[in-house]
Amino acid sequence: MPHINETILVDEAATDVKELWRPSAPETTQIYDFMTRVNKKHDLSLTHYNELWTWSVSEPAKFWEEIWHYTSIKAHAPYQQVLGSDKVMFPRPAFFEGSTLNFAENLLYPANSPDENAVAIIGATEADREYVSWKELRERVRQCNNALKEAGVETGDRVAGFVGNHANTVVAMLAAASLGAFWTGVSPDTGVHAVLERLKQIEPKVLFADNASLYNGKVHGSHAKVREIVGELPKLEFLVVFETAKVADFNMDQVRPVCGKAVGYRDFLSTVHNQAALMEFASLSPEHPVYILYSSGTTGAPKPIVHGSLGTLLQHKKEHLLHCEIRPGDRLFYFTTTTWMMWHWLVSGLASGATIVLYDGSPFRPFDSEGGNGEMAMPRLIDELEITHFGTSAKYLSMLEQAALNPRNHPHRPVSLKTLRAVFSTGSPLAPSTFEYIYSSIHQDVMLGSITGGTDILSLFCSGCPILPVHKGEIQCRSLGMAVSVYDYAGNDISASGEPGDLVCTTPFPAQPVMFWPPGPTGLEKYRKSYFDLFGPTIWHHGDFVRLNPKTGGVVMLGRSDGVLKPSGVRFGSAEIYNVLLKHFADEVEDSLCVGRRREGIDSDETVVLFVKPNHGGSMPADLAARIQATIRKELSPRHVPAIIDACPEIPVTSNGKKVENAVKQILCGLNIKIGASVANAACLDWYRNWALERS
Repeated sequence: MPHINETILVDEAATDVKELWRPSAPETTQIYDFMTRVNKKHDLSLTHYNELWTWSVSEPAKFWEEIWHYTSIKAHAPYQQVLGSDKVMFPRPAFFEGSTLNFAENLLYPANSPDENAVAIIGATEADREYVSWKELRERVRQCNNALKEAGVETGDRVAGFVGNHANTVVAMLAAASLGAFWTGVSPDTGVHAVLERLKQIEPKVLFADNASLYNGKVHGSHAKVREIVGELPKLEFLVVFETAKVADFNMDQVRPVCGKAVGYRDFLSTVHNQAALMEFASLSPEHPVYILYSSGTTGAPKPIVHGSLGTLLQHKKEHLLHCEIRPGDRLFYFTTTTWMMWHWLVSGLASGATIVLYDGSPFRPFDSEGGNGEMAMPRLIDELEITHFGTSAKYLSMLEQAALNPRNHPHRPVSLKTLRAVFSTGSPLAPSTFEYIYSSIHQDVMLGSITGGTDILSLFCSGCPILPVHKGEIQCRSLGMAVSVYDYAGNDISASGEPGDLVCTTPFPAQPVMFWPPGPTGLEKYRKSYFDLFGPTIWHHGDFVRLNPKTGGVVMLGRSDGVLKPSGVRFGSAEIYNVLLKHFADEVEDSLCVGRRREGIDSDETVVLFVKPNHGGSMPADLAARIQATIRKELSPRHVPAIIDACPEIPVTSNGKKVENAVKQILCGLNIKIGASVANAACLDWYRNWALERS
């Protein structure tokens, strides 16, 4: 642990709080309405978001009770107590004890009762569109629910999906949740080893799988992968195959589970004895699991993180209604795979009466007929499907920025984006230059919600806010009910100083995981070590390196705290380096990775190493390293300047596109680690191993 007097480096650029957007009618928003109701009921006079946030974290029981009522949670039995303890976060305190509910019921029958013939889901691929009404969605879930019951699925069983982002996946998940089974999803582009690292731990009873997927204009069959996966799951009783694409080589006999059955989805539904059976929703406790997600697993086997039904539902409805201003009939899109937490966040849009837009395919298809590289594919989808809220990764937006795309002034078939009201970005820090790009080239009047949270909480710590301005480079606010602070390693709260430190949460919240798998002492100890090992049972330590702007209340993301750079005891985040490269070297550098190297017994101090991948696979110009160093010195400080800059052929990333800093850092430091299968392009790590050996 660093010494208490460790220097904290403050980026001078943090004083730039340029306002890029301001809401025109904040009094018409749902969050303003919520604040008005809180004032009336609790005899308060809150007038500003920061005042509302302060009340929400100082009175957590009252706040979450108001969220329960405002978001109209549908329960079978009323709660007896809102919150068991407002201090200790580990062991996890109980929320809304005594109540029972069903997660799937809240998504299928939202309180605002949309017209049953209105569109609930739009499923889009590179080639096709599917429109599913609320009535049809409920019927499809009913049929799948009955088939799962006939297959012997009960409360507490695990149901898995090796599936893409389409309507059938949502149907299968809702059917499983309606019975009280736990859903876990893995995208079909995931390697077999990575799939098995996850599924072997949770032992699913039923596995849904796509027979193929369409990506980048090509159909990719899944038969070989499915056969390997099924062969390693001895307790699997049913494999159910969706005919997602027309393929001729999917042999059902060859993918049959060791002690079970393999059936096509239509046959799975048709074998139900009572085809007219009504759907019954299991009445379950608030902490009953609904989802199992996984830690990144970049340096070992991923940990299965189990999320409860009420916590997930409350958080998502709060975020959608209050922070994102999503209303019934709005069209919510997020470019995501079924593995990523944002898929679950997207699907919960149903609980607010929104139409969710699912996209399965490349974000750059179809290619432009005029010879472009497909950058207009998503802007055209926004116009075609009248999307109101568009979410994606920071990496995708930076790629559009590097391409200098202006969709509304495109020389061939420009788009209007007239329905677009919000753009959401997460997955990695959004560069300040990309903030300006959105407003100059995408749309001048949208709420840019740079958001951050994680798989760990399946929701957000910091988010957008429709009654606050957007400032360049900043997440607008700390989310309601989330007592986010910034701590140094000595456990001091440095939030008010504007200095960078670790993101922590100091008040219990309902979206804390209910457990780590497996249940029992082993999972409990993994839980404690993951979040409460550093500061104890009252402080959630998340692992992000951030800075809070005392002037605006905004949050600046600086990267993961395990990747914090500390040359000469000075701490700063890799995102600061990446932002400079994107702003000044986008034409020369396609991607980059910045890590620290300190080898035990060899190095007395940490050396900052910057790897750059030159654009178009070319070589690095002789003077590029010197120019990058000079620019970083000017833009940041002499202490930010990497000591070593070298070209690399590829940047290791997870399946969600996140840079794998920690694995490379450990390789450079000479640590013998097991690289998890979650590194999507793990083969490229051999280059870094060779690099480290050559410079030993």
